[in-house]
Amino acid sequence: MSANKGWWVPPEGEDSVSEKFLRKTRDSPLVPIGLGGCLLVAAYRIYRLKARGSTKMSIHLIHTRVAAQACAVGAIMLGKQLGVGGRSQENCKLAEVKV
Repeated sequence: MSANKGWWVPPEGEDSVSEKFLRKTRDSPLVPIGLGGCLLVAAYRIYRLKARGSTKMSIHLIHTRVAAQACAVGAIMLGKQLGVGGRSQENCKLAEVKV
């Protein structure tokens, strides 16, 4: 048994959760923006839950989920599009140099 009954500490060779998050943020900076947008949309829709009128609860929650997912997927698609655009220009330059 471990004598330390405090917080969980990762093994010596592994990164902590915050280090992993920062590394992934540096690799693809639009993912945290998509996550923040997803949380913002979900929080707003849950806040507006009182003013939903005669809409059923399940329909309101489905709309909330779809809006939040659209925000996250939109950020991922934007990141991919920006990444692909940069690579295609590099490939064109390499093709011109080889010819």
